[in-house]
Amino acid sequence: MSQRMRLPGLLGELAAEFAGTMILILFGVGVVAQVVAGGIGDHDSIAWAWGLGVTLGVYVAARISGAHLNPAVTLALAVFKGFEWRKVLPYMLAQTLGAFVAAMVVRWNYTEVLGAFDPGHTIKSQGVFSTLPGNGALPVDMWGGFRDQIIGTAILLFVILALTDLRQNTPAANLAPVVIGLLVVGIGMAWGTNAGYAINPARDFGPRLASFLTGYGTAFRDQNNDLYFWVPIVGPLLGGLGGAGLYQLLIGRFLPKEGPAEPGRVPIPTQAETVKAGH
Repeated sequence: MSQRMRLPGLLGELAAEFAGTMILILFGVGVVAQVVAGGIGDHDSIAWAWGLGVTLGVYVAARISGAHLNPAVTLALAVFKGFEWRKVLPYMLAQTLGAFVAAMVVRWNYTEVLGAFDPGHTIKSQGVFSTLPGNGALPVDMWGGFRDQIIGTAILLFVILALTDLRQNTPAANLAPVVIGLLVVGIGMAWGTNAGYAINPARDFGPRLASFLTGYGTAFRDQNNDLYFWVPIVGPLLGGLGGAGLYQLLIGRFLPKEGPAEPGRVPIPTQAETVKAGH
């Protein structure tokens, strides 16, 4: 009986993760297709559209699933924040499926433009869907991309935990998605050179698979012919754990428990005050 009662809740959470990640990728991969193949926009428009995609995806899913939208987030929350382990793999699969479906929509919609820009569907436009070391052009190899993904995702998780820790001076509940979106914009503008700031295994593998199934025979390799697809999967998972662990080590364990604020400090809202404010 209890299992039957839990199942619909999990299904709803998976639907939310699928939908939220799909929205994220519709904006993210869509803007890269527009800039690279259509010649409209630049690096800044890519960074801003990815950030807006994150914000809107979080708004879509947050109430139901917590809006992880990223396997690195899901894994870090399971290790450090008590997220249920039985949900980890289903969340990751739902996120990857949402990214795959969104990328298929982008691939379909931009068929003519991609065909005109790169008739052979080669490395020239492969970066529309998945990341490459040095964005396919700069002298960065597979291991440079791996290093970059660890660092970039560590930054992401460190700041996400700071923004969502109720013991912190966090943004109001309805503004947190906006600030998380700005975080992604910042990472894109500061950490986008070496590996295209995937910082999300679902974001990279779902579209990579979609491109492979629709004519990109080199989708799993980089411009150096190295088998690269694993880098934006393993790197972010390790980086997310590192960033979340570092947050716990440097900040989380020193935050005060709920209670009266020390004189001269910004008051920390109690759990009851937080819940009341949310209503």
